[in-house]
Amino acid sequence: MKTTVLFVALAFASSVAFASSCPKHMKAIDAALPKAKLSSAQMREVKKLRAEGGASHKAGKHADSMAALTRAEGILGIK
Repeated sequence: MKTTVLFVALAFASSVAFASSCPKHMKAIDAALPKAKLSSAQMREVKKLRAEGGASHKAGKHADSMAALTRAEGILGIK
């Protein structure tokens, strides 16, 4: 019983921490976009990934959100 409670508590805590990092990544992308030196195709891709990341975050799909946002950050060269 204690193990189950501990597991549930840890799972909840990690999902909350993961979810709260999405906005930080979205802000970093938004800040980098105006000064980014990208091709038009890369810019479209970054904007598409940023929109997908935002929509996934709002839908509670934080793993999907982070996947899209980290891909966008990679194109932008954000570490």
